[in-house]
Amino acid sequence: MTSIDLDRLARTAYEAHRGANPGSLPSWEDATEQERKAWRVAVAAVTGPGDATLADTGPTPSIAVQVGDETRVFHTEFTAGRQGSLVINDDHASSHHAVFLSAHGLWYVEDLGSTNGTWLNGRRIVAAQRLKKGDKVRIGRTVVVVVSA
Repeated sequence: MTSIDLDRLARTAYEAHRGANPGSLPSWEDATEQERKAWRVAVAAVTGPGDATLADTGPTPSIAVQVGDETRVFHTEFTAGRQGSLVINDDHASSHHAVFLSAHGLWYVEDLGSTNGTWLNGRRIVAAQRLKKGDKVRIGRTVVVVVSA
C-alpha cells in the first residue's frame, strides 16, 4: 500500500468519524499532524499488504454517468471538475472538484476539498459516499447523473 493510499484511507475514515460526531472534531486539514498520524497508523493496522484499498481493488466495474446530454463510461478512477477526465464547464466547479473511485466492486464519490463542495442527492458530502444507479452528484451547479454503477 502506498503512502498516498494510506493517507486517503486515513482521511476518509477520519471524515466519516467526524461526520458521525458533528461539531466535535476539526476537519482533516485542521487536525494536528499527530492526530493525522494516529489515523494513518490505525488504518495501517487494519489493512495488510494484500488487502484492497480504494486505489487497489482488482477488477473494476464500469460506471456510466450523464452530464447534460452526454453519457460517459469510465473503467478506472477519474476526477471531475473544470480539469480532469470528466470536464465540468461550470464556473462554480473547482479545477479538480471530486474523484470517482471504485472499491470492492462498488463506486464512490469523494470531494477533493472544493470551494463549493460536492453534493449527493441534495446533501453535501464530507467523506467518500457510495454511488448507485440514479444518484445525482452536483459539482458546482452541474448535475452528474449515475446511469449505471
